[in-house]
Amino acid sequence: MRRMVNRSALYLLVIVLTAVFFGPFIWSVLSSLKGPTEIYIFPPTLLPESPRWSNYATVWQQVPFAKFYLNTIIVTLVAMVGSLLASTLIAYGFARFEFPGRNFLFMIVIATLILPEEVTLVPRFILFRILDWLDTFLPLTVPYFFGVNAFFIFLLRQFMMTIPRELDEAAEIDGANSFRILTSVLLPSLMPALATLAIFSFLFNWNDFIHPLIYLRSTDNYTLSLGLRFFQQAAETGGEPQEPYLMAASLMVTIPPILLFVFAQRYFVRGIVLTGIKG
Repeated sequence: MRRMVNRSALYLLVIVLTAVFFGPFIWSVLSSLKGPTEIYIFPPTLLPESPRWSNYATVWQQVPFAKFYLNTIIVTLVAMVGSLLASTLIAYGFARFEFPGRNFLFMIVIATLILPEEVTLVPRFILFRILDWLDTFLPLTVPYFFGVNAFFIFLLRQFMMTIPRELDEAAEIDGANSFRILTSVLLPSLMPALATLAIFSFLFNWNDFIHPLIYLRSTDNYTLSLGLRFFQQAAETGGEPQEPYLMAASLMVTIPPILLFVFAQRYFVRGIVLTGIKG
């Protein structure tokens, strides 16, 4: 009886916490189906008087939402590929090669994790302006091909340190060079870690707002995070309330990250668990 009571209490707690954390999402879904002024009714109502599924179609008609979606996909995927490629090569060097100052350089890389983003924001803007990269996707993608994410380097390096060096030595005996060892021996074992970093990179670049806001100027280059501002600005300038459309657009923006996590969560958990602290 005591075990049944404890289990029932645990289930009740889980249900309550689920309702608390899932509540804002439910509110967003229901608000996206309301009319332009219905969302301001006081006291607020949970269910819409008449669900307006046309709000989702209106989002694609009011703003170039398809263009924003395409821009975000391009920036996110290119930045993700650059992050994984550069971080893998740099981590491979720190994990498998002996050279003077290796530990000191790795310490400097890790030290950049505590460097505030605001410290480098202005110098990077000046650099990209000199290179005439403003209002292009280059500032949002090219830096990732130079290993700017120290956390990715650290995570991959730690993962590589858990892989026995005997595998490298056996490949060397068979005549494999360093690049072949990386691609044929280490990469198959790195898949959980790479999947984890791919999720991190995708979510960061998909939801990034500050960098597109600084570097992008024309509407044709806007990403989804900037495109959502259109619905707020319309209401601020005295137009029709846009909150239901903003809710609908926000929900459509969240679909790719949710699908990515659903299909890749087992790799994500495995990558976090298997990444040791050796070294």
